[in-house]
Amino acid sequence: MKPTHFQIEFTNERIIPSGGLTLVGYILENSGFIDRLNKQDVTGRRSGHQIKNGDILGSYIGCLCMGKPDFESIRETDDDPEFFCAAMGIKRIPSPEILRQRLDGIGSSMRSTLLWENTNLLVKNHAAPSKLSCGLVPVDLDVTPCDNSKTKKEGVSRTYKGCDGYAPMMAYLGREGCLINCELRKGSQHCQKHTPEFLWETIHACRMVTKEPLLFRLDSGNDSTDNIGIFLENGCSFLIKRNLRRESREGWLNEVKDKCMDITSPREGKTVYIGSTWRDISYVGSDGKTHPFTVRTVYEIIERTIDRHGQYLLPADVEVNMWDVNVDYADRDVISLYHAHGESEQFHSEIKTDMDLERFPSGKFDTNELVLELAMPVYNILRMIGDESIGPNHPVKRRRISTVIKNLVMMACHITSHARRSKIGLGGSNVWRRTFKQVCLSFSCL
Repeated sequence: MKPTHFQIEFTNERIIPSGGLTLVGYILENSGFIDRLNKQDVTGRRSGHQIKNGDILGSYIGCLCMGKPDFESIRETDDDPEFFCAAMGIKRIPSPEILRQRLDGIGSSMRSTLLWENTNLLVKNHAAPSKLSCGLVPVDLDVTPCDNSKTKKEGVSRTYKGCDGYAPMMAYLGREGCLINCELRKGSQHCQKHTPEFLWETIHACRMVTKEPLLFRLDSGNDSTDNIGIFLENGCSFLIKRNLRRESREGWLNEVKDKCMDITSPREGKTVYIGSTWRDISYVGSDGKTHPFTVRTVYEIIERTIDRHGQYLLPADVEVNMWDVNVDYADRDVISLYHAHGESEQFHSEIKTDMDLERFPSGKFDTNELVLELAMPVYNILRMIGDESIGPNHPVKRRRISTVIKNLVMMACHITSHARRSKIGLGGSNVWRRTFKQVCLSFSCL
């Protein structure tokens, strides 16, 4: 059967390709995000701007919610600016040139404001972070390199992944992965540099969202007594993978061989030793004094005398994994908690791939820092929409950001206006129409 040949015609009907921006507008309205930004004066050289800060940042947030971080993508609203303004709760839409200039002018000056607005957005929309089975709320911190190769952007340098780009630090709260804090960094910057200050910010932000006990999970790059001291002073639990540096792996194996009580042999030639030990450390507190502390170290030491292909190894291959903790859980439970920390890599992927923020749009470091900070509320908005679209008995526990953008934000709809009221018409062939209505009613009633 041959395909039907359709005629193409242009009509005056208001068919919008991004009807899901109404959901974004409801969430922003619940927290008063746009209104407060409009009242802030970040004018710089002029006495006042024709387009307010809330309209500038709100317009760009709308673009980010559609997965379009380039400044030129704002032109896609030219055919029907009335809907975009009504959905996002703004009055005027800037041109790409004005958008770029205004974001360059704001730069990193609104970091503290956007951090507060991000946490307030979560609180006002009742986004309570979920706990682990142990009763703690996880906070996962990690650096994720962003490849910006073959560009001359400010701050782009060689990352530990072997590419040229940035190395932002990200912090996710709860099992669903709310983005609670982020910081754009140069690609060559060591992951521990400025991390103590970042931790203070993150703990304060987490306390605004939840009063539940927190468990911070970090990789070996952040193995520092400075971090441990911050967690202890704030009453937080921590799980940090140890960096052995120049410690002998064979020495650790010889030390635990006769003491370990949990020894298994998954196959011939492979022996696994799991247990705990304790060591004395000291940290400098916020009072400037040195405080001693005894930290528990969980270890998993693997000795391989035969590889998986049957080849004998001489000398034996020794793998040592160790974690510093201050929680009273079984050794294997601690190891499982750290392995669950790897899920944060999926959150990195959604930001860089689904939201298209691998390569930043500006050549200026401060502007790209602002873009990343605006990505925080955008990521959380999309996460909240995805979580709300899942029923309580649904086998899926989390939707990817790409699924939310494709099926709920970029949802085609028909706009009609009558008697000062506007209606969104959803096609009967759209299988997501009932989900869209459910999510829309949930956030519009808050």
